[in-house]
Amino acid sequence: MAKSPAHRWGQIIGDVLEEAFRPVFQQVADAHGLYFDYKRKRPARSGLTVSWTDQYGNAHLLDYVLERGGTEATLGLPVAFIETAFRRYTKHSRNKAQEIEGAIVPLGDTYSYLHPFRGAILAGEFTGNSLTQLRSRGFDIIYVPYEDVLNAFDHVGIDASCEEETTDVDFQEKVDKWTKLSAADRSKVSVALVELAKAQTAAFVDALNGKLSRQIQHVTVTVLHGRGQDLTTIVDAIEYIEGYAATAVTDAPALKVDVQVRYNNGDIVGGVFHDRADAVAYLRKFL
Repeated sequence: MAKSPAHRWGQIIGDVLEEAFRPVFQQVADAHGLYFDYKRKRPARSGLTVSWTDQYGNAHLLDYVLERGGTEATLGLPVAFIETAFRRYTKHSRNKAQEIEGAIVPLGDTYSYLHPFRGAILAGEFTGNSLTQLRSRGFDIIYVPYEDVLNAFDHVGIDASCEEETTDVDFQEKVDKWTKLSAADRSKVSVALVELAKAQTAAFVDALNGKLSRQIQHVTVTVLHGRGQDLTTIVDAIEYIEGYAATAVTDAPALKVDVQVRYNNGDIVGGVFHDRADAVAYLRKFL
């Protein structure tokens, strides 16, 4: 079934928004030696879309994912999940915010040991409550107001407005004008969008860089019948756990191992394990 001109025009704006910020995150990924995944063919996954599955078996489609250790042929470890969205009316914005939250939060929980970055790039009309909702769940946000979207398209002489009284004929005219633009002219809109959100983008990238640049400050390992031991590195923590039986100061059996990894930006991740092998396996994920 053919899409209506109005739907096609909204899709074009959404695609432009997604493409506009792609170079920004590619630069971040390159600076940190990470793999940057977005919508396109990649041997490591099927189809064009980026999809990750949470611990409950639910697959979530995403716009951008930064991976540690990823290649064209191999999926890495996800260290940043970022979504983009354009909504013309506020009546749709809260649902979209909930949709983004429903996709990224379960994935963040699934990969909690990585404490992945959560981000959203929103454009159009989003209520203050919808933005607050996402920020309360740990999201960093770039918000491009509807007026700025119009200003960006105005750089190439296209009226991008989407009103309820706009006819299909008018929408088709917008689609046709966009289709006839050269790649160079289309890039002008992308550049304008990023420039209009320059301050927000800088703050967003700073937060992302801070998350990606964090270093392990120390690892605390506590065996139930022992006392906490602060280790400098993951390797030291593994050696401590594996050699604990030889250094224990009590004959009582070790019932649990509590592991906490503290980063220099204040992030703390960890877990409690009944089996030492599970604790070691968990720590090896950080290597």
